[in-house]
Amino acid sequence: MIKLGVLASGRGSNFQSIIDSIDRGALDAEIACLVTDNRSAYAIERARLHKIPHVYINPAGYASRDIFYRDIADELQFCGVELVVLAGFMRVVKKPLIDAFPMRIMNIHPALLPSFKGLNAQKQALDYGVRIAGCTVHFVDEGVDSGPIILQEAVPVFSDDTEESLSARILESEHRIYPLAIKLFIEGKLRVTGNIVKIGD
Repeated sequence: MIKLGVLASGRGSNFQSIIDSIDRGALDAEIACLVTDNRSAYAIERARLHKIPHVYINPAGYASRDIFYRDIADELQFCGVELVVLAGFMRVVKKPLIDAFPMRIMNIHPALLPSFKGLNAQKQALDYGVRIAGCTVHFVDEGVDSGPIILQEAVPVFSDDTEESLSARILESEHRIYPLAIKLFIEGKLRVTGNIVKIGD
């Protein structure tokens, strides 16, 4: 059984999808801790409901982002975390955390990378007029949504879509493919060569 560490800043719906996957036996994993940078994040309530250890680390209390991420890395390592999962963590991860967990940090982004990186990806897609949107699970590197791609799922864009309706449709896909990507990692089926992830036995 692998130990996961989850980082979240908001409502934590992907956090919940991972909890649910573990509870129904789809993931052979334990969530060792939740780390949040937002004292008001609903993800904290989800952790309480499922008796998952959680900690709030206030970024305002740090002289530099490197020290902030060093403390997060220390907390995760103290909890025995083997894979770090970003679930709506609204910050760009920096080198101290990446160095502590090389190719062991996953993120999910609501676009088909490498298109529409960064914030408001769904709005970017609508403004560009794409017919297909979607989501991407990727390993985290020092760039913004630039790490090796693990899984993607396409979602149609309809002519009457709003940012909210498209986001809701993409979120359903996120909840499907994020636990699957974690499962592939647990089973040792992910191999990273350069910027390419190969999936196999």
